[in-house]
Amino acid sequence: MTTQPDLLARLRNTSLPARLGRDHPAMSEWANAHVAFAASTPRLEARYYQAVSELFDCIKPTEVTGQILHEGGVYHGCWLESTGTISTELMARFLPPIAAETYAAFATHQREDGLIPYKITQAGPAFAQIQLVTPLARSVWNHYAINGDRAFLARLYVAMSRYDAWLAAYRDTRKSGAVEAFCTYDTGHDLSARFWHVPDSPFGNDPSRCDPDSPILPFIAPDLTANVICQRLYLARIAEELGEEAQPWRDKAEASLEALFAQCYDPDDHFFYDRDRNGNHVRVQSDTLLRVLACEIGDDAFFAEALSRYLLNTSKFFAKYPFTSIALDDPRFDPNFGQNSWSGPSNFLSIIRAAHAFEHHGRHVELTWAQMPILAALFDMETFPQTLSPFTGAPGYTENYSPSILCLLDMVERLCGILPRPDGTLWFTGLVPREVIHKHQDHHTAYRRKVGGHTFELLNTGTTAIIYRDGHQLYRFPHGIRLVTDRTGALHGAIGMVARTVTGSIETQNGSIPISIGPNEVQTLQDGQLITTRTPDLVVPTYG
Repeated sequence: MTTQPDLLARLRNTSLPARLGRDHPAMSEWANAHVAFAASTPRLEARYYQAVSELFDCIKPTEVTGQILHEGGVYHGCWLESTGTISTELMARFLPPIAAETYAAFATHQREDGLIPYKITQAGPAFAQIQLVTPLARSVWNHYAINGDRAFLARLYVAMSRYDAWLAAYRDTRKSGAVEAFCTYDTGHDLSARFWHVPDSPFGNDPSRCDPDSPILPFIAPDLTANVICQRLYLARIAEELGEEAQPWRDKAEASLEALFAQCYDPDDHFFYDRDRNGNHVRVQSDTLLRVLACEIGDDAFFAEALSRYLLNTSKFFAKYPFTSIALDDPRFDPNFGQNSWSGPSNFLSIIRAAHAFEHHGRHVELTWAQMPILAALFDMETFPQTLSPFTGAPGYTENYSPSILCLLDMVERLCGILPRPDGTLWFTGLVPREVIHKHQDHHTAYRRKVGGHTFELLNTGTTAIIYRDGHQLYRFPHGIRLVTDRTGALHGAIGMVARTVTGSIETQNGSIPISIGPNEVQTLQDGQLITTRTPDLVVPTYG
């Protein structure tokens, strides 16, 4: 086993070009963040740097833009539903200029009528469908909050406002106030039982037209509607930041929220379904629920109910390697993970989208239960696929896929690293990657990141975590806790990260602070003492 001093020394001596054995134009941007990772298990460390190297391979120019993120694998281009939103949101913590260029590419290629391309390839933009999942405005706002650039924010605000008008004009043919799906590809749910007997593409490959001969289309779609609700709420934030009027965006969001619940929500099932042209709910329980929740729909109690009934239910979506794309107990569930399928297997896009839903409601511990098995599976693979078996964690369709690459990088930072937050704080998480098969084994880790002129390091041993700032020890604290600081390292508080009460002390440069903290509990530092500002609470897994 590698000793703590050896692990920290290896972290500090890491040279990315030497480690990767190659060069890439993006490497200088990575060097600005000074991010590095070391692990007591060589396999983990090697997989981490394989992910970094393959991420660089996914960064390519297009015809009229600079270097932007591409989806990778068999997908040649940058998709708005994934690459251009959630994937770039994760990448922005490591390569902010390339993230900004990726977002801006969609504004560059926006049509005169306001339609934003659903993808951008090296040959140019494509407009055959809409394909929306993660709200672009949320990703743009989070990028701005961490990295700044007011001109960037203003440019994207104009583009997103025009797109909102296009969706209102062309995707509410039934005048419900919600947003309609005209085809399978509008939500990226390829092969999903949700869209059986629905064409893959819109009528005539025109995103403004729905097949007039379909007996069931258009669908009033909960995930598309939730996307626009969340989009409008973040457009309101952006408007305020730019000195524009925000209330009209909030009013539009509220109207869309009312439409979402009126049209798509079943209170008995506590689930959101498409509503077809005949007024019937399309009763397929898919990861549409997770998409809606990731758009910040519902309060904490609403989310806790969804966790208990669905997301942490082992007969629904909480497989050994979660989250499945169709409920496990649905007779249409198909576990085939050897193809681009959203009718059963776990997809890495669902996995990286989930974090926002959980953290928005303070469900940090429950999120680790989903992420630890996925991270263990990623460390055990040779490739970075789109899908994985929900039963064994075996890699599935395609490889060199940027969402799974970024999944590994994100989970390392989120579970045992240093994570910059849009609110100006830093998360230092005292957990370690844990095996989920065969023998119990915790992997000691060390992580480094530069923030605001300071170099921070976090050493995790499975019993203790130590934070260093510019080479000097700043804090020592027990395993199972996340420390929250400002960007200089000043302590703000702590979060309980395991399903038990952790008792001990936080050793600081000015003395010791006692701590006893339960699962998901939030404590805030006030006058030198930690005061509970969110009480402990946990939603446990269910089985049927």
